[in-house]
Amino acid sequence: MARKPVSPESVPAAPAPAPANPRKQAVEALMRLAASRHWDEIELGEIAAEAGLSLATLRGLFPSKLAMLGAVTRLVDDVVLAELSDELAGEPVRERMFDLVMRRLDALLPYKDALRRIVPVLRRDPLTMAALNRGAVNSWRYMLASAGIPTEDALGAVRVQGAVLLMARVSEVWLDDDEPELSRTMARLDRELKTAGRIMARVEDVHRLTAPLRGLARALCSARRPRARRRERADTETAMRGGENEDFAPAI
Repeated sequence: MARKPVSPESVPAAPAPAPANPRKQAVEALMRLAASRHWDEIELGEIAAEAGLSLATLRGLFPSKLAMLGAVTRLVDDVVLAELSDELAGEPVRERMFDLVMRRLDALLPYKDALRRIVPVLRRDPLTMAALNRGAVNSWRYMLASAGIPTEDALGAVRVQGAVLLMARVSEVWLDDDEPELSRTMARLDRELKTAGRIMARVEDVHRLTAPLRGLARALCSARRPRARRRERADTETAMRGGENEDFAPAI
């Protein structure tokens, strides 16, 4: 039996291409160049050309190469958070952190060759490392939240900065670990998590033991505040009168 001709109206339309993401284009262009070039040799014009963007467009997206490198963190965040699930919700913190770090390393895999060349250069610049640390802190605040680990309580800042340091130490091994199963990386991560667990347990003990002292300090500060307010009010009234020997002229 002969097939009936297909009318153009019955052919489904091709899906529309995904809209271009110029920020991602610029970041990935930089990382492609960095995979085979020295960091200090890469010029902004080369990044724009590699990304297929004008230099003016690139300037509107990022103020510097370092900002583009920092945006890698945001791209990785998006990948990890998009894969968020509740599978490990009931597991111990250590298990959740292990899974989180490994998923983050998986998301970093496309940039591994570039990072191998970039990281040793940046480690020699303390100011650059401090700037990147700020971005990493913002990133790990969300990473820990995704694993159900508190970040906004009294010890939240300690947990976040500790996670940043843990990731940095594990990444040192990961950058040189080319085994498919990443056995060296996972062994290092396991050791770092054990160490972090012991440190956090001590920090939490100290925080708990010093709670009465902090409460006493708050009480003493609260007791002084009314007197301070009275002094401030008296100083304000004196200033408004212009002092004892000056005419009082209210503002109009």
